[in-house]
Amino acid sequence: MDTRTGFLISQIKSVSGRLFERILQDCGVEEFNGAQGRILYVLWQADRVPIVELSQKTGLAKNTLTSMLGRMEESGLILREQSEEDRRQTIISLTDKARELEEKYDEVSERANLLFFKGFTPAEIAELECLLSKVLVNLERSENDLKRGKDVTKWLK
Repeated sequence: MDTRTGFLISQIKSVSGRLFERILQDCGVEEFNGAQGRILYVLWQADRVPIVELSQKTGLAKNTLTSMLGRMEESGLILREQSEEDRRQTIISLTDKARELEEKYDEVSERANLLFFKGFTPAEIAELECLLSKVLVNLERSENDLKRGKDVTKWLK
């Protein structure tokens, strides 16, 4: 990846985050912000998720996630409980209040996608998603290799 590609990815992430926050406001969603929406999205896909898995799926550091979950619990969106199988593990689940917000989130996501893919053909969207999936697979493999102590940069030399 050259410097420009990394810069573009960083800029896309920043601008899309700001736009998503604005769309949330325009749709009258006050119950959660964009980052909390990422957490809810994961839980809407599969409820009762361990914090470690939630951290991996949202890309949020565990300490950041923990403080966000505290605010979400206070506002009645999630519940935290100890796993019955492993007391060291905390399980996060949705409340009824959060389940009721999924439709609003879907509306916000649809509006964001219309902005993101304006001027794209369906084939271009599919190609972009395929290429981004390949990048993600490469990065996840490298991350797993790092966790196992492998030098993932040696092939770069």
